[in-house]
Amino acid sequence: MSTDYQKAREALGTRLRELRLTAPGGRLTGTRLAEKCGWHKSKVSKLENGRTTPTPDDLRMWAEGTGRPETYNELLARLRGFESHIRSWRRQLAAGHKPVQDALNAEHAKTRVFHVWQGAMVAGVLQTPDYARSIFTRFTELHQSPRDIEEAVVSRMKRQEALYDSTKRFHIIMWEAALRALICPPSVLAAQLDRLAGVIGLTTVELGIIPLSATLRLPPAVGFWIHDDRQVIVENWHAELWIDDEAGVDTYLRTWKTLRESAVYGVDAQNVISAARRALTS
Repeated sequence: MSTDYQKAREALGTRLRELRLTAPGGRLTGTRLAEKCGWHKSKVSKLENGRTTPTPDDLRMWAEGTGRPETYNELLARLRGFESHIRSWRRQLAAGHKPVQDALNAEHAKTRVFHVWQGAMVAGVLQTPDYARSIFTRFTELHQSPRDIEEAVVSRMKRQEALYDSTKRFHIIMWEAALRALICPPSVLAAQLDRLAGVIGLTTVELGIIPLSATLRLPPAVGFWIHDDRQVIVENWHAELWIDDEAGVDTYLRTWKTLRESAVYGVDAQNVISAARRALTS
């Protein structure tokens, strides 16, 4: 977890403790506040010491439990402030995958130039519906989130309209491992590889593949999307990171450019895709 994020969480915890100790009805013990909120007594300590992130409901109950309901909006604003950069999957997926896809669609609509790295799976904007369905199914199982898979697929497919928008450009690099990962049935992966082969040649898309045999200056790591040199969205197992500070964005741009040095394009990329496709039938 980032230092800035943890500091912000600890600062929120300090504010919560202040409310508990200055409650209008007199100082509340942690045990008493936990009883009023229906929590285990350890939860108060974890929240005050920044060891766990409160939910909006936690903050509402804290404000009401300490006799200061008017502070809820302030507390919520503090939470939103640091959560805007680290968006946990647990929170984002509470209503399913479709709202997350809709939010990404909004970001894509504002972006003209994308720089993308994916080392483990096909970039979302190039996925077939069946491949996307397999991905959403796996992550729904992992995060035990609502199963709105079909709605999420429709939302992701809508994003692909941008591939035919002449005002946009997609500079996408993928590792060959993403072409061979059987995260879906072989027949689905075969169709997905055919789709990738067909993308090469689109005027809006520059698709590079890093062969497994290529020499790498950096180890392949988590996937990321750079939006117009202004924002980076990084996905890992527990959260999305939304990075908008200049130094952070510059780091990811340099990372992308370094990875690009190992990529092949055009006919060479077609050959890598074809080899992965043949491997499925052999």
